[in-house]
Amino acid sequence: MSPDSHAPQRASLQRLFLTGLLTLLPIWLTWVVIKFVFVLLSSISAPWVVPISENIADSFPTYMGWGKALWVQNTIAMVATLLVILGVGVLARRVIGQRLLGWFEAFMARVPLANLVYTSVRKLLDILQTKPGSTQRVVLIDFPHREMKAIGLVTRVLKEEGTGRELAAVYVPTTPNPTSGYLEVVPVELLTPTDWTVDQAMGFIISGGAVAPETMPFTRAGERQ
Repeated sequence: MSPDSHAPQRASLQRLFLTGLLTLLPIWLTWVVIKFVFVLLSSISAPWVVPISENIADSFPTYMGWGKALWVQNTIAMVATLLVILGVGVLARRVIGQRLLGWFEAFMARVPLANLVYTSVRKLLDILQTKPGSTQRVVLIDFPHREMKAIGLVTRVLKEEGTGRELAAVYVPTTPNPTSGYLEVVPVELLTPTDWTVDQAMGFIISGGAVAPETMPFTRAGERQ
């Protein structure tokens, strides 16, 4: 059999491999995200859930011995964290919860370094829930050059000293982890506004562009015909 006769077989194997890879890739990415969230949530409550579950398992080895299993401890820790988050959410909507939050923020304001981090994160989250005023929240900026765009979130609009020119502070999240990114200061007239919500922008970023509306702007508003 000549070497050329193996070419169709190799091409077929390559197609099968690519088909299998493209089929499994979304499943794998979903698993990676779920695993990251699971580990993150369980690690918060694990320091006190693990000792308690082990003590219970030692006290009742016949009936509660399964409490020492790592997956059981991690699951309990994750559920405990979710319950705490939900409890804080319910409490924050009530008067007493708002008072407690006010006392906590006053305490954090007196702690060196922690006050800077907490205040900055708190302001960022509050800003993302409100419209910045003279521009849209979700925009496109020229990055890394004019013929390429990056999704950005306008956190506030500033004035240039001396000229009064409007400048936008734009946070550019990275894919697939939007908690890291770049901070760019861009003249407002160089922004490309969109009608996307923050949720749509986050879905676009996390999915690597797979989850997106059918159309999107690209040309700057002032340059459109």
